Amino acid sequence: MASYFDVVRERDPAARNRLDMILNYPGVHAICLHRIANALYRSRFILLGRIVSTIGRFLTGIEIHPGATIGKRLFIDHGMGIVIGETAEIGDDVTLFHGVTLGGTGKDKGKRHPTVENNVIVGAGAKILGPITLEKGSKIGANAVVVKNVPKGCTAVGVPARIIRPEDRAKKAGHSN
Repeated sequence: MASYFDVVRERDPAARNRLDMILNYPGVHAICLHRIANALYRSRFILLGRIVSTIGRFLTGIEIHPGATIGKRLFIDHGMGIVIGETAEIGDDVTLFHGVTLGGTGKDKGKRHPTVENNVIVGAGAKILGPITLEKGSKIGANAVVVKNVPKGCTAVGVPARIIRPEDRAKKAGHSN
């Protein structure tokens, strides 16, 4: 767990020490409770997993379905209002800000929530909807509504979200090759 505290300290300049993080960081609480709920859920103690998940939501304001798959070093900053659906998959070293939804678009069966690959940052209030993929290193702007895949290293902004490619940013800044 020591490496996780290092991640929190690295991504949040307000993080003071481990005791502060243990006592006052709802993202830390939510992830710890999700790990327990997920283990129960996958061990077919589905109701107990859902109960632990509900307790986590009550205590933190962060709703993570116990069936969601979460990788290593997820950082949830100011997590209030985050929703992560049952078939969502989150890779390693992802950052989610408050109010993010990784949700479905209806009552479809099977995979219905997003896949977030490694090293993705999702801005406050963003809604990522449906069985889409945010590829490695992509960034989602605050309040964006994303309903299509976001390619590797690109940024999605707006409602509905549009893709900004790294080379587009370089041209706009006058750094064309």
